[in-house]
Amino acid sequence: MLTSEDFQKGQILLIDKPLTWSSFQAVNKLKYLLKRKYNLPKKFKIGHAGTLDPLATGLLIVCTGKFTKKINEIQGQAKEYTGTITVGATTPSYDLETEIDQKFPIEHITAELIQKTTEKFLGEINQKPPIFSAIKKDGVRLYEHARAGETIEIPSRKTTIYEFEITRIELPEIDFRVKCSKGTYIRSLAYDFGKALHSGAYLSVLRRTKIGDYSVENGLTPKEFEQNLISNEI
Repeated sequence: MLTSEDFQKGQILLIDKPLTWSSFQAVNKLKYLLKRKYNLPKKFKIGHAGTLDPLATGLLIVCTGKFTKKINEIQGQAKEYTGTITVGATTPSYDLETEIDQKFPIEHITAELIQKTTEKFLGEINQKPPIFSAIKKDGVRLYEHARAGETIEIPSRKTTIYEFEITRIELPEIDFRVKCSKGTYIRSLAYDFGKALHSGAYLSVLRRTKIGDYSVENGLTPKEFEQNLISNEI
């Protein structure tokens, strides 16, 4: 069983973040549980290595104590995601955070076209972050500009797609698995994929499965973590 000193020296906790939870909420929940259980000091450090949107589930790596110094190193590693792209429509946020704003034809989309299109996204690509993202421009987060109805120019950035596999096609839904570099927006990938199909698309499901060698298969939901803490299994 881990002790108060163990958590202050540093632990890496693998959390399976539930749908609708923010990454901040998940970390705060763990911080509350650990401080209550181990009577940790007020200055106890805890943080996560790579934000997950509330509409995404999956692997959130939480570092405690001195291991918070490892956060930059961990979030710099390759990430793997699975999810669903819905074709035939777009949303301003590129996912289900906002309502559909445009609809497009999908009659021409075939399995062959989908497979060929994935090849266009392999390797280093240019990608524009979604307007509904936490990146700052002129000191203001992009989603704040978006919610204020402001139109701003977002510069593209280079990112790398190592693997892009289609796992199910049942139009308008396309399931996928992607392995990518740090800083890749899967929402933007979905949007750009729709354009490349001469249609439109948005991200309807997203789950992070891996960061480097860390896998969500070894993770616990916040509820499971709490139960294990109560039963002294952590």
